[in-house]
Amino acid sequence: MLTKEEFKRYQKQVMVDDIGINGQIKIKQSKVAVIGAGGLGCPVLQYLTSVGVGTIGVIDFDTVEESNLHRQVLYSNEDIGKLKVEVASKKLSEQNPFIKLISHNTLLNEENAESILSNYDIVIDGCDNFITRYVVNEICVKLNKPLIYGSILGNEGQLAVFNYRGSKNLRDIFPEPPNSEDVPSCSENGVLGTVPAIIGSMMAQETINTILEKPSLVNSLLIYDTNLLSSKKIKY
Repeated sequence: MLTKEEFKRYQKQVMVDDIGINGQIKIKQSKVAVIGAGGLGCPVLQYLTSVGVGTIGVIDFDTVEESNLHRQVLYSNEDIGKLKVEVASKKLSEQNPFIKLISHNTLLNEENAESILSNYDIVIDGCDNFITRYVVNEICVKLNKPLIYGSILGNEGQLAVFNYRGSKNLRDIFPEPPNSEDVPSCSENGVLGTVPAIIGSMMAQETINTILEKPSLVNSLLIYDTNLLSSKKIKY
């Protein structure tokens, strides 16, 4: 159930026809793991917090750097050098005191991923390396967890929903991880600050759609170009 205080906070969402009280309770009861508290993770975390996802796991091992600040708007100058999971959890708790935040100050790997992700209903992949992405994908397939996938570079972003109700997973698009030297990265090629905000918000929306069992982006890869404000879907 929702408390009186929670209802006051979420009343504009509750008024939406396909959410209502029951939908808001589903959101409250959900447990979501967010891998990466960086460019994509920041908007994902902020919006999942604001809409009232009841339990959110923040998974990251990095510290805040000055070069993060143009796109990771959860952080500010005084946070430079601090652990992202600690700063994020503190600020998100202040944003919404009605949710539970769990900090995982670690790099996910084959040894710890299953024990951590097994505690959550939905997994969101906002990390920045393919080694972690494939480990996460394998664990989500093994545990039958929906996986919300996003990536960004330059002026473009990609989005997909894997392993949801029998849908395809990452290996159905990319059977094997690419060689690290062949993969462009934001650190080497840059990214416009608004791009992670756009794609991260879409990832948060797909998470809510999954929680509420609404139509979602399954068996399709969405590619969004912010220069042209255009998108295309690739079916797989």
